[in-house]
Amino acid sequence: MASALHADVEALLGLQKEDAALHELEQARASLGPKREGLDKARAQLADRLERARGAVLAEEKKQRELQDRIREHKAIHEKNVAQLDVVKRLREATAAMAQVERARRVLAEEEAELIALGRRLAEARTSVATLEQETAALEAAQVEPRAALESEAARLDAELATMRAQREQVASHVPKGLLNPYNRIRTKRPGRAVVALNGASCGSCDTAVPLQRRSQMVATGKVEVCEVCGVLLYAGEG
Repeated sequence: MASALHADVEALLGLQKEDAALHELEQARASLGPKREGLDKARAQLADRLERARGAVLAEEKKQRELQDRIREHKAIHEKNVAQLDVVKRLREATAAMAQVERARRVLAEEEAELIALGRRLAEARTSVATLEQETAALEAAQVEPRAALESEAARLDAELATMRAQREQVASHVPKGLLNPYNRIRTKRPGRAVVALNGASCGSCDTAVPLQRRSQMVATGKVEVCEVCGVLLYAGEG
């Protein structure tokens, strides 16, 4: 005739069942993290590109202002040189003044050409910013629904976890401390089951043989033993 499990063993197995369900729920909750991180990463990458593009616009605008200031200065010098050329009388002085006028003219031509090129670069940079701003708005709109779904699922799982943890503590209150403490220590150190039935004459986890005297005592009294090899809690199953 089959013998019923000892009440302490049944309580311990009930707790292990609760912990298995709790662990599965915790894994489901943890799986939301990478999904949220993926959304955050896409947002952060685009934000970084937009920040760098805006920085490029600011840098080009600064160069443009500085170049415009130089051009104004050089135009003033050029006009002064032209005016001086008009008043010189001697050939030697005229030659020197003409050389200054020519140098100033070349500098102005180069700077004005640079200003045109800079204007093109600035226009391209501003277009890039506008494009990235549109992409950012589109991304934010596209992420609204999946983010809301993640938050909803997280809230649901958190509520279930709170209920299940309270239920787990209720079940744990029926397990003697002499079994609960080692059980909790084992679960923190190793994944999988912490409570395993004997498999014939051996540990049901690592198949290590258990001495006959210990097995007999486990069967007779419902005593729970620790496997000397793998460390799980062993009990004699119904037999």
